[in-house]
Amino acid sequence: MKRRLTVTLCFCLSLPLFAQQKEQDRLKESYTVMKEILGTPDRGIPRDLLNKAECVVVFPSVKEAAFVVGASYGRGVMTCRSGEDFRGPWSAPAMFALEGGSFGLQIGGQATDFVLLIMNEAGAKSVMSSKVKIGGDASAAAGPVGRTTSAETDIVLKAEILSWSRARGIFAGVSLTGSTLRSDDHANKNLYSKELNAKQIILQRKVRTPPAGKQLIALLDKVSPKRM
Repeated sequence: MKRRLTVTLCFCLSLPLFAQQKEQDRLKESYTVMKEILGTPDRGIPRDLLNKAECVVVFPSVKEAAFVVGASYGRGVMTCRSGEDFRGPWSAPAMFALEGGSFGLQIGGQATDFVLLIMNEAGAKSVMSSKVKIGGDASAAAGPVGRTTSAETDIVLKAEILSWSRARGIFAGVSLTGSTLRSDDHANKNLYSKELNAKQIILQRKVRTPPAGKQLIALLDKVSPKRM
């Protein structure tokens, strides 16, 4: 009887650690995605758009096999520039979920990375406060690619959210219209070991970046330290 209780207790104690490790791995994967994309400026996100962005959202290694009609989702991380005017250093990361019937994944079950830029204060606060429908609650557009691509088109200038995908080494703008973004509060609890939503994590300077997220935040602080 004692042995059974011991095994049960050990199992119960290991569950939170396992859940936390999953979110820590997601942070590390998000760093790898951004490092690789920002390392290819000729074929990546135009740097002037990153410099104008309020927030960055990364969904690493989303797999087609994980999607079911009516219950599809991807999990990732969001960080925003700190301060009331969103002009300070990048904030502690908040875990986010991307949901929708289809994210335009190609046939074959390959992993697809998604990167989103939130371009203005209204879009940032909306995403942090509630579940947001892309293209409905927040205007959206497929992001342009490469430093030589003009980012001054009318659709880009007016969009609150710009989005890209990367699969099989191909990085391109992608429309996520119809999908939704929301704070993944369960994942945030796993990562920070307490109840926190995206708004509390990003806007409250008391929340510290966990060790697993420091590489991602340091990368963004180095590449785009100030909003233009």
